[in-house]
Amino acid sequence: MKETNLEERLRGHFEASIQAKRDTQAAMLPVLLKAARHLAAQLKGGKKVLACGNGGSAADSQHFAAELTGRYERERPGLAGIALTTDTSALTAIGNDYSYDVVFSKQVHALGQAGDILLAISTSGNSANVVKAIDAAHERKMTVIALTGKDGGAIAKQLKAGDFELRAASKVTARVQEVHLVFLHCLCDAIDEILFPRA
Repeated sequence: MKETNLEERLRGHFEASIQAKRDTQAAMLPVLLKAARHLAAQLKGGKKVLACGNGGSAADSQHFAAELTGRYERERPGLAGIALTTDTSALTAIGNDYSYDVVFSKQVHALGQAGDILLAISTSGNSANVVKAIDAAHERKMTVIALTGKDGGAIAKQLKAGDFELRAASKVTARVQEVHLVFLHCLCDAIDEILFPRA
C-alpha cells in the first residue's frame, strides 16, 4: 500500500468519527441532558450506578465507574459507581455455574436497589448478557441508561418509560465506541457541574 493511500485511509477515520459525533449530537442531545440530570439526582440521593458491557464496552464501564469513584476534572467527593466487569471470581463462577448470559444479571440482582441506575453498554444493542442485566434492573426497580449503536437492537425495544437510550448514529463498531466515550464524558461533566458547581 502506498503511503499516500494509507494517509488518506487514516484521515478518513478522523472524518468518519467527526461525522458520527455530529450526527449523534443532533439526535441525542436532549436525551443526554435528561439522562445526566437523572444521574445527578440519583447520585445526590445516595443511589449508585452499576455499569456493564463486553470487550471495549467493559472497558468503558470501568472507565465510567472510575470517574465516579475518583474524579473527572474537578476535586469532589467520590460517587457510587461499580463496574460489574471487574470481579473475575464472580464473572468466572457465575459463567461456569450458570452461563455467560447471566454474569451481569446475577450481580444486578445481588447489588441493585430501587432507585439505582444500570449503565448498560452494547454497540449492537444485542448483547445477551446486557439484555438480561436490563431485565434484572427492571425487576429491581432501577432506571436504565443504555448506550447503543446501529439500530439499537433488542435493547432499544426492551427499555421502559423512565429509561434512556443514548444511541450512536453509526453502524460501524469503532465509530459507535468513539461516540460512547463522548457520551460518558458528557455525563461525567454534567454530574460535576450539577452537583459540584465551581464557585
